[in-house]
Amino acid sequence: MQHTIGVTINGPSAPQSEILVALLSEAGYEAFEETDQALKAFIPAHQFDPEALQGLLQSFELTFDTELLAPRNWNEEWEQQYQPVVVDDFAGVRAHFHPPLTGVQHEIIITPKMSFGTGHHATTWQMMQLMRDMDFAGKRVFDFGSGTGVLAILAEKLGAAGVLAVDIEDWCIENAAENAERNQCTCIEVKLADTPPAGRQFDCILANINRHILLEYMESMSTALATGGVLLVSGFYEAENELLIGAAARQGLQVKAVSERNNWSCIQFVKPVSS
Repeated sequence: MQHTIGVTINGPSAPQSEILVALLSEAGYEAFEETDQALKAFIPAHQFDPEALQGLLQSFELTFDTELLAPRNWNEEWEQQYQPVVVDDFAGVRAHFHPPLTGVQHEIIITPKMSFGTGHHATTWQMMQLMRDMDFAGKRVFDFGSGTGVLAILAEKLGAAGVLAVDIEDWCIENAAENAERNQCTCIEVKLADTPPAGRQFDCILANINRHILLEYMESMSTALATGGVLLVSGFYEAENELLIGAAARQGLQVKAVSERNNWSCIQFVKPVSS
């Protein structure tokens, strides 16, 4: 196991924290913790560049402190803290060491390891909630930035005929494949990729990733979306809705539903059938 650098950025405002999380995510920081007085960010020690961080924070006029964190068994700590997540009576996400869930239509068993997507975060929760009212029966689905594969797994449970799940991290691909097998999924294809596939179209695209990636690939996602198809996106704050709606509108996509939870947002777009 490797050491981690913990960075404490002192005194950012709420808007500054939002911007910094996005910028630091692109710079390789893997986890964040917000408090009233600071933003904490974590990065593998071998990737830490103090000069780059200093330059990034200079325009914000913010200071930072660092500490070297010893290797930790994150899976063991996660098992001690993790509790099942339930989305109404629709779906529940639990670990393999939890007893089976009752009172939900769909149960998903997830061991996240280092991957994102256990249902705890407001964005994943909202994606799952809005998937409830979508028609997946016999549909082709693309899960962009799959993480643990939880959304791909739910899509198959809702009747998808085939799901392509991609992520940019090797450990996410391994984890998503393991979770798909654990849930006895048979139509999920997991691949290492950072863009929507060229030359393929999907009836539904699920994208729970950060705003910058959504904006960068909005045209590609629209191209990959079949006429009449649905694009479901999250991973951004409520204040950023208009940016996403504007980018989607330029690609001819229309808003069908908007969900908000803990200042995070989720938007469902449709690609209208030409008249």
